[in-house]
Parts: sequence; C-alpha cells; structure tokens
Amino acid sequence: MKETRAFEFDVAAEENEEHGHFLEGRPIVYDSRTNLGDFDEVIDLGALNETDLRDVRFLVNHDTAKIPLARSRRNNENSTMQLAPDDHGMKIRVDLDTEHNVDAAALYSSVTRGDISGMSFAFTVDDESWEDLESEHPVRHIRKIGRVFEVSAVTWPAYEQTELEARSKALESARADLERSKSEARTAQLWDEIKKLGGAHD
Repeated sequence: MKETRAFEFDVAAEENEEHGHFLEGRPIVYDSRTNLGDFDEVIDLGALNETDLRDVRFLVNHDTAKIPLARSRRNNENSTMQLAPDDHGMKIRVDLDTEHNVDAAALYSSVTRGDISGMSFAFTVDDESWEDLESEHPVRHIRKIGRVFEVSAVTWPAYEQTELEARSKALESARADLERSKSEARTAQLWDEIKKLGGAHD
C-alpha cells in the first residue's frame, strides 16, 4: 500500500553560475514523532537501509499528470536528482532546468521567495511495529521502508483534506494494522492470565 507524508521540511534554493539552479532538502527524517490523528508515527533509524531507490521522481504536490522536474535513476551521477540517505534520514539535491522548463522556474522562484518550504514523499512499508497499544494514542514505528516512488515540493506541508483523501486507503490499512495489533496484544495477555491461573491450580 503506497502512503504519502507531508511535513515542514527545509527546502533551500541554490544558484550556481556554472551549473544552474538547484534545490536541496530533506524529505525523510528519522526519529521524528508525527501525529496522524488516530496514532503517532515514527520512522525509525535505519528504515532506509534496504529501501528500493532505483527510480524516484521529483514532482510538485504529487502531481503525476505533469512531467517530473527531475529523476533519480539508480542514483547515478548523471541523474537530475541525487539521493543521500544518512543517519538522519534522506537528503536530496535536485538539478532544475529553469531555462527550458517554466514549471521548474516557477518552483525555484517560489522556494527562493519562501512561498514553498515543505516536502513530501510517497512510499511503501515493509516492516512496522506498535507501542502503547492500550493507550488512547498509540505509536506506529516504521522499521523498514520498502520503496520510495517520488518526492515532492508541496504547497501545504501539513495534512489538508485533499492530501488525506489521496491517502485514505493507506490510513485505513494502518488503522487496520493498529486494530489487529491491539487484538493480538489482548489475546497474548489473556493467554498469560490463563497460564497463571493454571499454575495456581497445580
């Protein structure tokens, strides 16, 4: 199930007379607790260690109907977007063709002016765990990200209605995982109590 996350991450514009215009940012951050409504979520340190980053696009507002402004293919040096996973998450550097692409020029201007300051990413989850399942607000830990499909510069770096609608199936899946984990925890607790009672009768 593909999910998206949109946060107030830093995005910086850079101009290089020799090489053109660039954007730098950090769309994925480890160990940052985020409130998703029914639960909090944390992307654990190392969640990107085995992630499929072979083909990642750079978009604006997750708009797949428009031409990507950059692309990382196997993260080689000829790609127009470079991905750099590190101990804090993942940084990106995007080479924008502001001379021939009006959308790239508009985005660069918006970031320079501070009108766009957030980033988002679309991904799948291969491994997760839950804590505080008995509380009103448990925590989901994403332990392993399976694949990153795209990263985006976003107008709204918080969950607005359209973003929620776009990812409603993913949230429903996460909520189902939460309920299943709660049920498994209650079952395990019940078995422990049964075993204790059995031991008391011996």
